[in-house]
Amino acid sequence: MVAGKRAVLEAVRAGDAVEVLLAKGARQGSAMRDVVEAARAGHVRTREVDRHDLDVLAEDHRGVAARVREARAPLGERDLSTFSWAEDAIVVVLDGVEDPQNLGAAARSAEAAGAAMVITRTHRSAPVTDAAIRASAGALSHLPQARVANLTRAIGRLHDEGFTVVGLDERAEATIYERACPPGRVAVVLGGEGSGISRLVREHCDLLVSLPMRGKVESLNAAAALAAVLYAYVLASRGSESHDA
Repeated sequence: MVAGKRAVLEAVRAGDAVEVLLAKGARQGSAMRDVVEAARAGHVRTREVDRHDLDVLAEDHRGVAARVREARAPLGERDLSTFSWAEDAIVVVLDGVEDPQNLGAAARSAEAAGAAMVITRTHRSAPVTDAAIRASAGALSHLPQARVANLTRAIGRLHDEGFTVVGLDERAEATIYERACPPGRVAVVLGGEGSGISRLVREHCDLLVSLPMRGKVESLNAAAALAAVLYAYVLASRGSESHDA
């Protein structure tokens, strides 16, 4: 099950939804109408059910949920060498992000910025759950994900494919304003909140940058930091080539 208006809408658009369930008497706002219209256009069955029944099937559904096909198997390490990368592809590598909501929020930032893929670890890393999909506002329905046992090996494959690997590290000597973003294919590595990037992964990055913190707080959460780097550093360096919001 996928729950919530935005997550359901994106599941329908991605072709993953097989049935949309609407709570009887659910407020028919513009977001709900978008869901119904997308389901009709995609020939996805819609059905009204009692709200209590929907409560049993899905948490925090806000009046709508969808039955979806079995989740697509994530890509593996070898797929990084055969994937069809654009010349200016962006990849997001998450090193130890264990909270599904943080995974979802980071995926939302990555997909919005046009990332081609998000890469996570198979161990000590959040899987794609309903909570992650909700937090991603449906972005995980569109964004390819690779889960790998060894991030340093995966980074090596990205190097082989022409990627420059940039680590976001609060201990970096240069900020995103002091070190230019490299051209071409770029992989942005983000560590878990608190622990940051692991030592071995840090050593395999081509360069490390930090976000300048000008307020009183010491850091941003993972998804906010990722969004800042993708937009203010990677996409900003590409000027008119970036897509408008």
